[in-house]
Amino acid sequence: MDDFSPVEWAVSPGLVDYDAASALMEARARAIRCGEAAELVWLLEHPPLYTAGTSARPEDLREPERFPVHKAGRGGQYTYHGPGQRVAYVMLDVAARGRDVRAFVQSLEAWIIAALAEFNVEADIRDGRVGVWVDRTQPGGPVREDKIAAIGIRLKRWVSFHGISLNVEPDLSHFGGITPCGIADPRYGVTSLVDLGRPVGMDEADGALRSAFERVFGCATVLAPPPGLQPAS
Repeated sequence: MDDFSPVEWAVSPGLVDYDAASALMEARARAIRCGEAAELVWLLEHPPLYTAGTSARPEDLREPERFPVHKAGRGGQYTYHGPGQRVAYVMLDVAARGRDVRAFVQSLEAWIIAALAEFNVEADIRDGRVGVWVDRTQPGGPVREDKIAAIGIRLKRWVSFHGISLNVEPDLSHFGGITPCGIADPRYGVTSLVDLGRPVGMDEADGALRSAFERVFGCATVLAPPPGLQPAS
């Protein structure tokens, strides 16, 4: 592995409030930049909500009263978060990793693809469409591709926050309140591991994400308490 200090790996139980998570992410990113905290990957679930990235278009919020809507400082458009979806907030020192934003995003994509491969899911990226996709086209049938994971990051003084979301077993009907990532083409939808016939639990998904992260990013991970929580005495 590359010569990086271990990245802390934290998992929050239950559902985590979005605004509280955003504040904790920003505080942790500042601490990382000041050398006061280690890099962190924070895994959690949110209650049902929509987030609006910096490129979100009002017309893509189809049902504004359905769930709370939060403005997110990350790039991208509207996304959904909710139970059964594993959100991984990634607070890494991108300056120490080469100051190459495109390469960093490509590493995030490769991380998701490698984790999905552990469940025999073939996924890939698509030109012009952010995220990780699964080809579900049937022989002789029309094109159908579904997104299984979204990516949206922000950098502040070269420290990343926000991150990825992987659909393990969310209620896919909840995506109907938005145009996910601004893609309205009926050939493209959303899916999950369970929807693809992989009965994967959240703990299994976390294990695949952790092992794939270590391979792709070339560094060890060490278990840590979630931000804002103290370890049990």
